[in-house]
Amino acid sequence: MRLLLVEDDVMIGEVVLDLLRAEHYAVDWVKDGDMADTALLTQSYDLVLLDLGLPRKDGLDVLRGMRLRKQDTPVLVATARDAVDQRIAGLDAGADDYVLKPYDLDELLARIRALLRRAAGRPEPVFEHQGVRINPLTREVVADGQSVNLSAREWAVLEALIARPGIVLSRAQLEEKLYSWKDEVNSNAVEVYIHGLRKKLGSDLIQNVRGLGYMVPKA
Repeated sequence: MRLLLVEDDVMIGEVVLDLLRAEHYAVDWVKDGDMADTALLTQSYDLVLLDLGLPRKDGLDVLRGMRLRKQDTPVLVATARDAVDQRIAGLDAGADDYVLKPYDLDELLARIRALLRRAAGRPEPVFEHQGVRINPLTREVVADGQSVNLSAREWAVLEALIARPGIVLSRAQLEEKLYSWKDEVNSNAVEVYIHGLRKKLGSDLIQNVRGLGYMVPKA
């Protein structure tokens, strides 16, 4: 999953960036509202973690601009603005959820996971298909009753596919979810990770759609 972190406080930004990357999210970090607009116009994200008190352009204006452009990316607003009317303004502008600073990091991760599930139309936390059981919360993968260890990149590919079962993702779309701006992309990386997942989980879970990409079937 690829996330956009919009946060001008360097200390907070570095903590959150490390936290999200430790959870195997690909993360782009920008520090003002204009840079956020540029990122949102040029990249596709699964979720935006948005501060409101930003330089150059307020976070609420960034959020309103997204919704005017019909961008339906989930937005989790993280801010120190704790007045009720300000929270209402954020929700009315199109925010999907709100967390107040200083926030608990475990709660932040839980809210991110919940928004990603909701955006995928998959309220249940566990995905199961033909003897394979995948729990995104614990990163536990079980195939035919046996626990399976995945690399961080293998997990990222699998998570992107199970987030939208029945939907085909191209190699380029999977690369977008695997890598942030600063990461080096190997040309055959996705194919290597898919091959590894099939060896560990069976050849039926991830299906090729000729000329289009990959998908997992609906559970």
